[in-house]
Amino acid sequence: MDRRSFLTLTAASLALPFSARAAALSYTPGMVQERLAKGETLFLDFTASWCSTCRSQARTIQALKSDNPAYEQGVTFIDIDWDTYGKSDLAKSLKIPRRSTLVVLKGDQELGRIVAQTGTSDIKALMDTALAAATS
Repeated sequence: MDRRSFLTLTAASLALPFSARAAALSYTPGMVQERLAKGETLFLDFTASWCSTCRSQARTIQALKSDNPAYEQGVTFIDIDWDTYGKSDLAKSLKIPRRSTLVVLKGDQELGRIVAQTGTSDIKALMDTALAAATS
């Protein structure tokens, strides 16, 4: 193996743990049901790029994930674009009232939800609920 290949592979292997955890999954139809069927605990974020409340929630979620890697190790985070899926069957079945709604699901149960709240303690409590469900 030449030096360039070695350095490239080494850099890629070091970056992998960070890139694998870097972002939430982007929702596609059927994803939620598929992942719930696998036994995953889901943290759904109904978000819109133009929504200031959503951006505030996203900053808080990212900071909490950075402080506690166990969140991303145990919980599947899924971003659901409100402009695309706000009127979808998923949004209707969960009775999602608006963007900036955060929901935790496990199995066939909703474990918690926050609507348009940005407080760190509220979001942390919801993430802790998800983590507890994931590890039980």
